[in-house]
Amino acid sequence: MVHLDVLYWRPGWQPSDKPSFRTRVTEAIAGDEWIVDGSFSGLVFDLTLARADILVAIDRPRWLCQWRILWRSAFDRDRSRPDLPEGCPEQFDWKLMKEAWRYDTERAPVIEAERLQYGPDVPVVRLRRDRDIQGFLDSVSAGSDD
Repeated sequence: MVHLDVLYWRPGWQPSDKPSFRTRVTEAIAGDEWIVDGSFSGLVFDLTLARADILVAIDRPRWLCQWRILWRSAFDRDRSRPDLPEGCPEQFDWKLMKEAWRYDTERAPVIEAERLQYGPDVPVVRLRRDRDIQGFLDSVSAGSDD
């Protein structure tokens, strides 16, 4: 699993410069089999989508995203997560709350435009509910047993 947050953020939640981030992503997806968590549209979506077999979009309601941001910033501060970069502890972030709330109107159209530009033929699977996500994971797991 390639967590783009881990490749992008430097200690203390400092952003990477674009060239070094793109280099790290290029190296991370150099193999034949990889899964990328995140899009980072505007920075590396052109790199990842151009080599993707499928785009899986987890499309959750914004109230749920808000709740999960609040929950993990309040109660999961000490828990280690693989998608948290080194030196970047869980914390409450108003900017993240605003971005999550406005995602459908501000980020989703930009991501869709980039998808059409860089990967118009890449199949898209949109998962909205827990059972959709589990069903997809089960189908992928069953397919790998062959």
